[in-house]
Amino acid sequence: MPRQGRHFLQIPGPTNVPDRILRAMDMPTMDHRSPAFGELGLRVLSGLKTIFKCTGPVFIYPASGTGAWEAALVNTLDPGDQVLMYETGHFSTLWKSMATKIGLQPEFLQGDWRSGADANAIENRLRDDASHEIKAVCVVHNETSTGATTRIDEVRNAIDAAGHPALLMVDTISSLASIDYRQDEWGVDVTVGGSQKGLMLPPGLSFNAVSEKALLAAKTCSSKKAFWSWEDMAGPNATGFFPYTPATNLLYGLAEAIDMLQEEGLDNVFARHDRHAEATRRAVRTWGLEILCNEPKNYSSSLTAVRLPEGYDADAFRKVVADNFNMSLGNGLSKLAGRVFRIGHLGDFNDLMLAGTLSGVEMGLELAAVPFEQGGVQAALSYLASEARAQADGREAAE
Repeated sequence: MPRQGRHFLQIPGPTNVPDRILRAMDMPTMDHRSPAFGELGLRVLSGLKTIFKCTGPVFIYPASGTGAWEAALVNTLDPGDQVLMYETGHFSTLWKSMATKIGLQPEFLQGDWRSGADANAIENRLRDDASHEIKAVCVVHNETSTGATTRIDEVRNAIDAAGHPALLMVDTISSLASIDYRQDEWGVDVTVGGSQKGLMLPPGLSFNAVSEKALLAAKTCSSKKAFWSWEDMAGPNATGFFPYTPATNLLYGLAEAIDMLQEEGLDNVFARHDRHAEATRRAVRTWGLEILCNEPKNYSSSLTAVRLPEGYDADAFRKVVADNFNMSLGNGLSKLAGRVFRIGHLGDFNDLMLAGTLSGVEMGLELAAVPFEQGGVQAALSYLASEARAQADGREAAE
């Protein structure tokens, strides 16, 4: 059937691309060896440092986040190296599988897929590693499959408390520019990022933000690499260029995205995401449904994963919502398939968009005959209205 109005894309990424970024990308293809391109390259390479909150280089690849995972590993670790990873969900599991495939020896600390990484468990394991065989600790900042965020500052403190020299690598694919992240302050050595979530771009760009310690490790790393080489990137990047053809029009959009984030102010961006996440959780609780993440300190501000009651198929519910209201919700991944649905509330998103999203969920629950209590949307609206009033009062007081 023909669809009226705009599709509600409420998966946890790729996210909605704002018109301003679409217009920025709607340009003739640029000569990627021209002086004008060098200016664009320097602009985005410098601007990204303000997003990662780092002083070291940020390398940009024309790839998905999976490519940035691999780049982080092959530039710093030798074949056979031991890597400590923490099982927070589907994506941490995929990163662990990649490490195995490229010849590393990952050790996977078991998690419950309902919380972030346990810093105490990481510290205890590192204390046991007296010979320092573990060369890196890899964690996912925001686990997209579960809606659980890891406290990276606690992981850094755990490594330091153990007196261990391992590199710290962090996946921020679904948290960058959505949840507060501080590479330098938290002592992260390699941060992995992607373009299609908080940065509000289409898929196609991935990032490695790199510390001085990681650059030193790369100098002696024996893993074979070509496309992913930081060294090959560093020379051309110094003048804004790349060693191979970059995704030129996506870089136009990236420059615009950085401008938009800086204009709003990162603290305001994070507060907006926090507000929408809390409103969503209030709706879920009012419906009588269960938030998958069971540790409040680990609640994600990028998405909320919701468990349906036993005997109800989350994928069947998602189909009802898609067929009747033209809205896409995230599905449950691997062992969560059919058990949860995920509401993405990140990127280019505002209060009214969230109100529409939650209305579609509430109507869908009724149509799908899922047991729930009415009033979730109103609970979210009441919270958003009170927050809007507090902001207005704050502006009036400042004036």
